[in-house]
Amino acid sequence: MPFYVIAIFVIVMDQLSKYLIRAYIEINETFTLWGIQLTHIENSGMAGGLFQGYARLFGVVAVVFVIVVFYFRRTGEMKGALIDSSFGFLVGGAIGNGIDRLLFGQVTDFIIRSGGILNLADHAIEIGGVLLIIFGVVSWFKNKH
Repeated sequence: MPFYVIAIFVIVMDQLSKYLIRAYIEINETFTLWGIQLTHIENSGMAGGLFQGYARLFGVVAVVFVIVVFYFRRTGEMKGALIDSSFGFLVGGAIGNGIDRLLFGQVTDFIIRSGGILNLADHAIEIGGVLLIIFGVVSWFKNKH
């Protein structure tokens, strides 16, 4: 159950935030909200602006990733709230950015951070990755004993 709740929450919040940014903030405009500096950019590549112009290809990769996650969930080999949460964040983030890539050919980014300008889907993917690593470490320790 956490998988679907988290994935849907991430998708809705990501798409809502991107819609608001696109609707009310000009490209390259910088502003501060609740002490957080934000700048509206459109990225047709991947993280860090690499591979500009390949957004739709990365959108297809996101679709394949989501299918792979559903396959792993269906096999039942990985179970529990931790892996469900990890997959929820990963899938929610992949779908959030995948929607932008497939519909618009670019991703709306706006959260300034060391290392670049990101969006909520990017942060969800990072959270999902950390949870996946924790799951792997916990599983490794469980299997060792």
